[in-house]
Amino acid sequence: MYSIKVEGLSKFYPLGVFADQKVASRKFLGIPLPLKRLWPILNGESENQQGGFWALKDINLDVQPGEIIGIVGKNGCGKSTLLKILSNVTLPSAGRATLRGQVGSLLEVGTGFHGELTGRQNIYLNGSILGMAREQIDRRLDEIVAFAEIDKFLDTPVKHYSSGMYMRLAFSVAAHLDCDIMLVDEVLAVGDIHFQKKCLGRIDSQVKSGKTVLFVSHNTSMILQACSRCILLEAGKMTADGAPQSIIERYLALEGERFHERFWSYKESPKNEQTDFRLVSIKSLNNDGTATSRFDVKESFAITCEWEVLVPRYKLNVHLYFRHQSGVTAFVTMNNINSTSYDSVRGKGVYSATCRVPANFLNEGAFNVDYLVCTNPTG
Repeated sequence: MYSIKVEGLSKFYPLGVFADQKVASRKFLGIPLPLKRLWPILNGESENQQGGFWALKDINLDVQPGEIIGIVGKNGCGKSTLLKILSNVTLPSAGRATLRGQVGSLLEVGTGFHGELTGRQNIYLNGSILGMAREQIDRRLDEIVAFAEIDKFLDTPVKHYSSGMYMRLAFSVAAHLDCDIMLVDEVLAVGDIHFQKKCLGRIDSQVKSGKTVLFVSHNTSMILQACSRCILLEAGKMTADGAPQSIIERYLALEGERFHERFWSYKESPKNEQTDFRLVSIKSLNNDGTATSRFDVKESFAITCEWEVLVPRYKLNVHLYFRHQSGVTAFVTMNNINSTSYDSVRGKGVYSATCRVPANFLNEGAFNVDYLVCTNPTG
């Protein structure tokens, strides 16, 4: 018996003037509004003519209870759209999805949190938004607080929380929802390595108890570590479904040179007005300074990263984790914590650091680089 069954699922988004028209009536020539938006397509007009695109196109998927499935693909391929449809946040343009059991969605961790309310009050507020009864929250309160590790700050307004505390609490509330299906969208990118391991442990325990998990992430090492099955999306279409190792290898080979750099916008920063700093960019460079993702193991290369300090801070630590595609961590490096500059106050602005990897240091294969900036525990 399936837990999730997706049949011919498609989602079309009109763009431009056509998309922005305000419709006073829910009917157009007697046709419901969703079909009105598809009217040009049904009449054979191309998507380009109407300035629209298919975010998803004819997705078919069967998921069994107890499976944890990773979903990979480049930005804009439809990963988040798929989870939003399964969460009933967005309606499909065609096809259908059938889910058996209660669904817990971790699409945007912290949605529904109020900065002026305390951690305790936000647990009840966010829990109710996610569908938890007050009695259920009462029973789980101690577990939620312990998992988030915010005991001392439980009755402090969350606007005073660090970004890490904020996200830990938000994930903890969602992770303790009694559900049969859990949909997770990139939320494990937040928090330190210790908390990410706790999150994975929590998800693993959910799967062992028979729950189903769909897990979207750009962190391929985490997909390899957590998932028993993986699917690849390309331009809204599902092009591969199978063992995580083979799918990840295909994904990395498909993307090729795209992985030589990554930029983060303000919108991609944690949704916390008290955030002190944010990631800006990371690039991989060969010896002549050209950005590339392919290197000869006999030659050295460099990784440069930038971050922005929004509130003057001291004791900021920059970490780079080099992980082989098999999920094994090759090595971890960080900025010199004994340097004088480490103990000095960092004013507002953009800072950079470079890690130089010597020749003949790594074996052949594909590697992921995880980039983390955090405050020192004593800072």
